[in-house]
Amino acid sequence: MPTPSGETRHILISGGAGFIGSHLCDLLLSRGDTVTVIDNLSTGRRENLAARHDRLRFIEADLGAALSALGSGERFDAIYHLAAAVGVELVVRDPIRTIETNVGLTSAVLRFARERARPDCPGGIPTLVASTSEVYGKGARSPFHEEDDVVYGPTSKARWSYAYSKAIDEHLVLAYHRQHGFPGVVARFFNTVGPRQVGTYGMVVPRFVEAALAGRDLEVYGDGLQSRCFCHVSDVVAVLPRLLETPGCIGRVFNIGSDRSVTIRELAELVVGLVGSKSAIRSKAYDEAYADGFEDLRERRPDISRINAAVGFKPSIDLERIILDVAGDLRSRGAGPVPGGRRGEESAAC
Repeated sequence: MPTPSGETRHILISGGAGFIGSHLCDLLLSRGDTVTVIDNLSTGRRENLAARHDRLRFIEADLGAALSALGSGERFDAIYHLAAAVGVELVVRDPIRTIETNVGLTSAVLRFARERARPDCPGGIPTLVASTSEVYGKGARSPFHEEDDVVYGPTSKARWSYAYSKAIDEHLVLAYHRQHGFPGVVARFFNTVGPRQVGTYGMVVPRFVEAALAGRDLEVYGDGLQSRCFCHVSDVVAVLPRLLETPGCIGRVFNIGSDRSVTIRELAELVVGLVGSKSAIRSKAYDEAYADGFEDLRERRPDISRINAAVGFKPSIDLERIILDVAGDLRSRGAGPVPGGRRGEESAAC
């Protein structure tokens, strides 16, 4: 997609070697853009990126240092800021990293985008900042709407540090827009799932699928009746450029996800059935899985009417296809039945 001057668009993606970022990178390359990815590979993987693509530049570095090192002659037409500390297990284990990474890096990206303003875009480089359904906190009502009030748990519970930090990120984007006319958009992701996602940091679908393929128990936290909605990464990344390139979306917040709910126990049963596993499903207390007094939401479902009205977004890939795609990806990377494998080692966050 060329710029109005006929030049190829140059896009910057922070966290572009990660799960969502790498799929976005593939999409942008396929439409003819030139892409620069900055990723320190703390959670991303080099193999997620297209090998030897002449329109892809990969910079392995911490984001703040990389932005400072980019010369003044570097021209970017858009930025997608996806770098963040993510995953319930990581958040509970390392809240300092969560807070400093999320708030510090978002601030650095916004300053960079503002400082690189051009005559054709005086407010700064158009920037999409990834956020999360966690900003809804304990959820006053369901489905969650972008303008809902929010209630968080106490600061004594590390579990809420992620929600606080991403809420500050959103405030920064909207403040830049109000004060400087900055062309920013916030995307709140709801349980994005698909190939390349790993379960290391508490992502429930790849953890369930990997356990089922290996014949291990699927561990369901709590009573398993808490419900979530899962959206295929292909549906998610397809709408991101449309949000950033639609003038009516600038300075706004959008939920992105599916509105089909499923309980975590139902999800576990669906995974076992679809991959043909004989794995058992067992319960595990939240206190045992994470920390004493861990709080979880009973329901997390997005209201997607705003994004549907703005750009016509509606998920096209159902949960069954998502699970099969994740299973296919894990099999291609060597996951599969493990005769005599140990059981009960795999956990899954909700």
